[in-house]
Amino acid sequence: MKLLIAAVGHKMPDWVASGCSEYIKRMPRELPLSVIEIKPEPRGSKTREQLTAAEKARIAPAIAGCSRSIALDERGKDLTTQQLAQRLEHWMQEGGDTAFLIGGADGLDPELKDGADEMIRLSSLTLPHAMARLVLCEQLYRAVSVIKNHPYHREG
Repeated sequence: MKLLIAAVGHKMPDWVASGCSEYIKRMPRELPLSVIEIKPEPRGSKTREQLTAAEKARIAPAIAGCSRSIALDERGKDLTTQQLAQRLEHWMQEGGDTAFLIGGADGLDPELKDGADEMIRLSSLTLPHAMARLVLCEQLYRAVSVIKNHPYHREG
């Protein structure tokens, strides 16, 4: 099974690329993680609906081979690390690749959210998209460490 983060945004700060790269290389071979940057739609005089629809058209081919999609949204389910680990373990048992979708400044297109298998949030706080990308990479690594009983994650 592969994990894919499809994130709208480009020209991320070096610290984001470096941090994501660190967690990507820590992932086990049987669960590779990759990040695909989706070019944001130029704003101009376009409406929010036009912007998110154009970004949806770029996201769709990037996740075409994935069996499930998980939309990240501020109104999504609030999961603990343990709950994310349980979901990840379940997806691993089911097989098929999983795509996590991070929208641009205007969020994700409603069709992408409605079509997602699940909608989750990383925090009740509003996170910059670059930070959300890095936090998701870290949390996926942490969830794997929980599944494998690795000491990276400590509860108590």
